[in-house]
Amino acid sequence: MLTVSQLSKSFSGRILFDDVSLQVNRGDRIGLVGPNGAGKSTLFSLILGEASPDTGQITIEKSATIGFLPQETAAAKDETVLELALATTPELSEAQKVIKQHELGSGSDDGAYHRALHIFDEHGGWQLEPKAKRVLAGLAFCESDFDRTAQAMSGGWIMRAHLARLLVMEPDLLLLDEPTNHLDLESLQWFQEFLRNYPGAIVMISHDREFLNQLVGSIVEIANAKLVRYRGNWDNYVEEKAAREMQQLSAYKNQQKEIASLQLFADRFRAKASKASQAQSKLKQIDRMEKIGAPTAPGKTIKFHFPQPKRSGLRAITLKDVNHAYGDLVVYRGLNFHAERGQRTVLVGPNGAGKSTLLKLLGGVLPVQHGTREPGHNVRVGYFSQNRIDVLNTKLTVLESALDAPNPVSEQTARTVLGAFLFRGDDVFKSVAVLSGGEKSRLALVKLLLDPPNLLLMDEPTTHLDIGSIDALIAALKQYHGTLIFISHDVHFIRAIATSVLHITVSPAQTGSRLTSYPGNYQYYLDKSKAVSARTALTAGSSPNNGQLTTENVARRAGGLREQKVQKRLQAEARTAIARKKREKEKHVHALEMKIAALEGQQRELVTALEDPAAYQPGGRAVALNRELSAVTDDLARLTKEWETATAGD
Repeated sequence: MLTVSQLSKSFSGRILFDDVSLQVNRGDRIGLVGPNGAGKSTLFSLILGEASPDTGQITIEKSATIGFLPQETAAAKDETVLELALATTPELSEAQKVIKQHELGSGSDDGAYHRALHIFDEHGGWQLEPKAKRVLAGLAFCESDFDRTAQAMSGGWIMRAHLARLLVMEPDLLLLDEPTNHLDLESLQWFQEFLRNYPGAIVMISHDREFLNQLVGSIVEIANAKLVRYRGNWDNYVEEKAAREMQQLSAYKNQQKEIASLQLFADRFRAKASKASQAQSKLKQIDRMEKIGAPTAPGKTIKFHFPQPKRSGLRAITLKDVNHAYGDLVVYRGLNFHAERGQRTVLVGPNGAGKSTLLKLLGGVLPVQHGTREPGHNVRVGYFSQNRIDVLNTKLTVLESALDAPNPVSEQTARTVLGAFLFRGDDVFKSVAVLSGGEKSRLALVKLLLDPPNLLLMDEPTTHLDIGSIDALIAALKQYHGTLIFISHDVHFIRAIATSVLHITVSPAQTGSRLTSYPGNYQYYLDKSKAVSARTALTAGSSPNNGQLTTENVARRAGGLREQKVQKRLQAEARTAIARKKREKEKHVHALEMKIAALEGQQRELVTALEDPAAYQPGGRAVALNRELSAVTDDLARLTKEWETATAGD
């Protein structure tokens, strides 16, 4: 379906690809891996025709369709979520627009309407709509979201709508760049199952090793400007790569020994007439050898000792007899929980069980409605979630933000850690205001690690991180001496960090969720719960169900909490819109104030010039100065009035 032949590409003097080839056949499932900056996204751009190779060619099978999901930048117009999901082709999208306008009474003539109906029918629009609704529901959209304007939603939900469009479209080749970044755990599991049965070929960039393990049949690594293909999933790739490197190292060493031996003979006997011909023969033998390259040194592991928090008391935090409900929906009743110093606990359980609620209660983000929350002696709590990006100071640069802490580290230390989380070179001088959502999330994580609390609560900390950054985070948390409680859908991260598991399950109606502690690592939990897989165990309703979400209570709770989440999302979007308008207003007011200040300066200069008697002498500039002063005064009056209007109500 897709053939990359002897392709080379340089960018800014750096060779990304040097004479590389790749074959993608129908039904292939390929994971594209490599360090940040290796050229993964560039390869996608070349396949899509958005960039041109320096040499070589890319051949795509005639009539084959390609669908592409970028990492986090996809636009939305004035279409609804459902219309966006149905916009599988430009023709179908335009037909939808004409039909909608006609039905609203604002469209063109009946002829255009009937042509649009014909195109919609020809492209299978009527059959696609039920499919689009199923896909949207699988990606956690509520039915009430279908008719909402897509651009009114947050960036993450717009990305989900675009993902839905691709899944409805079912292109022959699906290119996915970090597709799980904007998905919660339940949506991720649905998406994973959908891709399992996907009819086309898939090439994906993903930081989620478990996702790659479950889906791909081969890994293509970009390394040293080459594409190296490994059969199997991520774990197979890691094992085979290590074996290849060992074989290469052994072959390299053996060849180097042979070369050294031949060279030694040549050096020793080339001056002797009786041995000179043999010495020359040895040198020619060396020249004829096909040299084995030295194994490439593994990428440098960032070594850094993160600051450690002050030691807390033995008991880090306690919840006693806590009740919490969202309206009539009881999440906890009579909850008792405590965490001891040094524990690293992952929260697992089905959607709606109350994992995030428990984390927020522990962090003081949600007030305790009944009962008590008691932080331990000398405990400082830190809560990390997506919303943490709101506390970043947008007036600072990335580096200034990293150094802006009660206990600042050195600039060199800050830059080292920023580099581990993909802020490299001049990136550290970018303004926080211009960072993407993912970049802000990474920066917030850096700030937390550079001045860590001794009770750290983290909700999906690996989102927006590449594999190298996840490994850096794991290294940091392994050094961490405080108490950690977290939620994650990254199985590799959980296996590396968790030393205990807290399983939260839904109990019968109105009795609240139940906590079951497993005093061992994630494998211990899997063994004890008899889970069918490491991923499904993250949302297991109860151990007897072996990871299956089948109970009526789980469904009821999930549905109720889902409505709560919808309301919270709508409120968050409203707050975001208000904040955006406020920022725009502040920017406008600031611009007016700068213009007014400049005009006032001009006004003072002109008045001073008019006070000079020389201005009124023959050939003086009094008339011109008066004209300029009049114009400046008029502009000043106009801008002052505009400023008063803009600041009214502040």
